[in-house]
Amino acid sequence: MTRRSWIRRALFAAGTTTSLAAGLLTATATTSQAAAQGPCDIYAAGGTPCVAAHSTTRALYAAYSGPLYQVRRASDNATRDIGVLSAGGYADAAAQDSFCAGTSCVITVIYDESGKGNHLTQALRGYWPGPAAGGNDNLANAFEAPVTVGGHKAYGVSVAPGTGYRNNHTNGIATGDQPEGMYAIFDGTNYNGGCCFDYGNAETSGNDDGNGTMEAIYFGNNKGWGYGSGAGPWIMADLENGLFSGVNQHFNANDPTVTNRFQTAIVKGAPSQWAIRGGNAQSGSLSTYYSGVRPNVAGYNPMKKQGAIILGIGGDNSVGGRGTFYEGVMTAGYPSDATENAVQANITAAGYSSAPTGSGTLTPGAKVSLQATTACCTSDYLRHDDADDKVVISAVDASSTATLKADATWIVRAGLANSSCLTFESADQPGRFLRHYAFQLRLNADDGGTAFAQDATFCSTPGNSGVGRSFQSVNYPAKYIRHYNFTGYVASNGGSNAWDATTSWAQDTSWLTATPWS
Repeated sequence: MTRRSWIRRALFAAGTTTSLAAGLLTATATTSQAAAQGPCDIYAAGGTPCVAAHSTTRALYAAYSGPLYQVRRASDNATRDIGVLSAGGYADAAAQDSFCAGTSCVITVIYDESGKGNHLTQALRGYWPGPAAGGNDNLANAFEAPVTVGGHKAYGVSVAPGTGYRNNHTNGIATGDQPEGMYAIFDGTNYNGGCCFDYGNAETSGNDDGNGTMEAIYFGNNKGWGYGSGAGPWIMADLENGLFSGVNQHFNANDPTVTNRFQTAIVKGAPSQWAIRGGNAQSGSLSTYYSGVRPNVAGYNPMKKQGAIILGIGGDNSVGGRGTFYEGVMTAGYPSDATENAVQANITAAGYSSAPTGSGTLTPGAKVSLQATTACCTSDYLRHDDADDKVVISAVDASSTATLKADATWIVRAGLANSSCLTFESADQPGRFLRHYAFQLRLNADDGGTAFAQDATFCSTPGNSGVGRSFQSVNYPAKYIRHYNFTGYVASNGGSNAWDATTSWAQDTSWLTATPWS
């Protein structure tokens, strides 16, 4: 397409979609009305159809009734596709729960709903800088990102460093300087400064092929290339050899820190033009953080996009990023702001919310505080230490600081290594979990590996002292969560380590599931 014909088409699309989007915004006023269309129906009506549509939570077309993603369970390596409850509806999370009961599952495929076959599968492990090498990336644990959408349980894609998905052989994705748009919904509280938690267009080689060979959404607080105002995280564009927050190579004040629990992130690009937009995926409208000419650095105008799709990694397979993905699309053509505004209205109408939290129960999704039962320590609770990654017990009461109360509050999750058991996520540090390492309890971020999943999984049993509950290590069944000298361990009833002492072992390994302090 010539530049002149592209401009003529873009002007026509902008003119027609302004009135169209106004109607679509009205149509998304209620959840029942929103079910009659999906984001990709809106993009198609705006003249910029989806060429890739990925979600583990809901259908992105009103008529879509196929699979959203595939899981593989550890017990026998069997796989199962997870679909929707009805055409255009929400994910059938109960199918995952049933299939994975008593074992762990990973997400092996994220299907493309667009019909173009742009499915995402396990990426090759790579090292930055340099060629792809070193085997495969990890796959996301299927239970690590529970969520509620439209009142229905679902699961997102939790990307730990080392986890990544890719498709190097795509159909219809923009290449060269062709126009495209993309959005994704992320967990705005789960991020890091690693490179690079991305979703979008990347090199088909898996290598760093130079400036302008990528165009992907980045989310995190990496300041090595570009950054915005505040401490981050920021929505930026990964254009290869640079994370850009605007026209300047480094700092751009108009790209704000965004920390919404559910964050809509948009990047779009066309010849000599690109933009960053964002908004709260639960309510409200989009804001434009940058719209203008390409970065003022050589190599980015014209672009040299190659058309692969990545999730959770950089274009060269750099695997240091962390985040959570719920849904996202890529389009043919540069969407108008009006079309994107209508998509945002559809997203907010979908009803994203955190998994429900109960009070003092061991039901996955509930918040709980774990109270010691030994006579010495009945005012003490298991908490993480802010000074380091250790887990300890200390006194908590109504007069304690908000920080201390939060440190002593845990979110119950389905066990990462066995979905019939439990994993405890820090309530105030999302993405960090209670695990044992060298038999001592610590609070660490998931590294995506099998060992971490096992170290972070505990099976609830009747209290060893006859009171409360005890928590048995899934990979060391003779050992239970214990406090010893006010420090947390996994300990057996007798052994070579000091914390395996038999004195008070039954009481030290028995806990009350108390109302959460935070």
